[in-house]
Amino acid sequence: MTAVGGRATAVRAAAPARPAAPPRTGPGRSVRELADDLRRLGVRPGETLLVQSSLRSIGPVAEGARGVVKALGEALGADGTLVVYTATPENSRTSPYYRAATAGLTPAQLDEYHDRMPAWDAATTPASPTMGLLAETVRRTPGALRSPHPQTSFTALGPAAAELTGVHPLASHLGEGSPVRRLYDSPARCLMIGVPVWCCTPLHLLEYWQPDRRPQDYSCVVRTPDGGRRWERFTGTRLEDAHFPAMGVQLSRGLAELVEGRLGDADCFLMPIREAIDLADNWYRDRDN
Repeated sequence: MTAVGGRATAVRAAAPARPAAPPRTGPGRSVRELADDLRRLGVRPGETLLVQSSLRSIGPVAEGARGVVKALGEALGADGTLVVYTATPENSRTSPYYRAATAGLTPAQLDEYHDRMPAWDAATTPASPTMGLLAETVRRTPGALRSPHPQTSFTALGPAAAELTGVHPLASHLGEGSPVRRLYDSPARCLMIGVPVWCCTPLHLLEYWQPDRRPQDYSCVVRTPDGGRRWERFTGTRLEDAHFPAMGVQLSRGLAELVEGRLGDADCFLMPIREAIDLADNWYRDRDN
């Protein structure tokens, strides 16, 4: 890995652990400092960039999450598009979040829990706290557009936002017809800030390409145009993530375009989405051979 202010380098193998940097003292980093870090890392004006992040890993920022969004906007320029994952996995009867929240409830208590579940609305429902503060900050930014999926929405800000988010079929959380497929089809890249490379959500796309993919029934509650509630029930692909850490090792070793650097105190990975998914798909198909 390279230090702040250094030149970003391509990652051809897993890098040794970097000693923790001493905590920054004094005022937080400015938008200009962060934008400079992003440019050194390789973020390009005019590109489409999916960002998944742990803001805490960056260290103090003078304007907090809003400052990071501003810095990303400066690095991407007026022609660039910023994309974040604004999922709401709590709005489900099959997710681990739901199972944990309802474990041990009686049938009557479960009915009451379902009645209290907030109805999803693209304009007002916050991103899950598990998505991070940056995702919610982008969602709340004037001009941002959100895809209409009540469990796995994406939000985008910039010229390509409408094209990326306009359609999101219920039965394709992260597959064909979803924003993930459109990110794959475009020259988009993913920036992982303070999180491992294998956490890149678009990697789930490869699961839709497998001949042995398994179906799963889903349900969620959505807000109706008249302000009421409606349960949506549909069948989609069963998504798994147990293989993701091993897949991340393969990306670190074999993805020539993978770049590593720093944003503030955060270790970051920057990679092209199409090439990452293609490499991971080849590994996934051959992993048991």
